[in-house]
Amino acid sequence: MHRLYEYAALWFGLGLLGTITLTWSLLSVPLYHLLPKRWAVPLGRLAITTGFRIYLGALALVGAVRFDFRALDGLRDQGPLVIAPNHPCLLDALMVISRLPNLACIMKASIVDNIFLGAGARLAGYIRNDAQLSMIKQSVAELKNGRSLLIFPEGTRTTRWPVNTCKGTAALIAARAKVPIQTVFIETDSAYLSKGWPLFRRPEMPITYRIRLGRRFDPPRRAAAFTQELEAYFIDALRDAPHFLPPDTAQSGQTGAALTT
Repeated sequence: MHRLYEYAALWFGLGLLGTITLTWSLLSVPLYHLLPKRWAVPLGRLAITTGFRIYLGALALVGAVRFDFRALDGLRDQGPLVIAPNHPCLLDALMVISRLPNLACIMKASIVDNIFLGAGARLAGYIRNDAQLSMIKQSVAELKNGRSLLIFPEGTRTTRWPVNTCKGTAALIAARAKVPIQTVFIETDSAYLSKGWPLFRRPEMPITYRIRLGRRFDPPRRAAAFTQELEAYFIDALRDAPHFLPPDTAQSGQTGAALTT
């Protein structure tokens, strides 16, 4: 019976997310062409935050997932920041965006072109990652306009526990915009939707996600040296995290201690 519940919860979650994103994508197309950018971007970001919050709340309501990301609420109204989390799974961006509506986001070009997410991402002014010079200029402009920026220093989901080799993009953007880098730790007891996890593969439920804030670094002076420091900091902070397991351990079905929603 529990396995049947897990399959039902899996399909419920996927169906709900698909419905929310596709509906908003269809609405975003005319809005993108009709609204001036100064109205479209805040509306697009607020709508995405609301949609993701509904989706994650529904997962918690049916008992499929336990979330603790209240720490993110402390980043609201703190001025522009480069928000730099680790990246264990596909839900990471959804969790961060669900708590921080005034947030620019660097996204893979394939996601911006996706039928479910693309139109909404363009309306929200999210930034494509396929043209590096343009990506950096847009990111710096967002920060100088007082908005925060979400970027995953690893560049992709984690495949080398506890983090991949970090790329220098976050440090370069923060240095040019002269804003701090706020590290964020996403911990989970499951490998669900990690790199290589099939979309329709059933995980053991409930899954636990916990987000905590790490150190806030001053704007870096030397991007390359800082990136090495940042990677070492993530490794030290996550290696012994109580709810963060290596991918092979998580996939074997072992779970950490549960958190309350």
